[in-house]
Amino acid sequence: MLNRTPVTHAAAKQIQTMILDGSLGPGQKIPSQRELAVRLKLSRASLREALLTLEAIGLIVTQPGRGTFVAEMSSSGRTMISWRHRDYSVKDVFETRIMLESQIVRLSAAVLTAGQIDELTRLTDQMERSWAAGDLLGNAEADFEFHGIIVSACPNRMLVDLYDANRDRIHSTQMQPIAVTDPARMRSSIAEHRLIVTALRDGDAGRAAEAVAMHIANTACCAGVSA
Repeated sequence: MLNRTPVTHAAAKQIQTMILDGSLGPGQKIPSQRELAVRLKLSRASLREALLTLEAIGLIVTQPGRGTFVAEMSSSGRTMISWRHRDYSVKDVFETRIMLESQIVRLSAAVLTAGQIDELTRLTDQMERSWAAGDLLGNAEADFEFHGIIVSACPNRMLVDLYDANRDRIHSTQMQPIAVTDPARMRSSIAEHRLIVTALRDGDAGRAAEAVAMHIANTACCAGVSA
């Protein structure tokens, strides 16, 4: 579902742009996959992946027997899609993320470069700007990259491998709550990312681990999960 190849990412961005510029309005039915695939000049398989991504973040909603429609633009008018991974529950993944990412950031704190920490700040700013512009895809992608930089710096390669093996499940927990995230929660989420960056800039591994754990637990809460 979340294999964001350049083609599917570009397709998802194109459809999101159509929603943001009003070409597709709230409640409007999305053109058939055949028509949309021709219009966007991509395969049906790539289009399906793009639509699944847009549904995951709450921009579109599929109604069985009726089709796919543009969701309401406000979080109060959107609902989370059901959890799509059958091997582990969403609670399992959030609980694992807290343990795994807390330890990863604890180890990464000693080796992250000043340039990487500056990039974390840039990505946090990008999350904030994207949200303000209604670019939910941009917000999610910046979030993925933020956490990915921390993971990539971790000197324990087994922990990195464990993260990579579960990347799609982890990304699902990052995307799923977006549909019901209100402005106040997003402001808090941005602030939590900044706390992580500040702790890393200070070289405080323990504080960084606590900030990551708090951020993931709060995200879980937004998704209706106590982790």
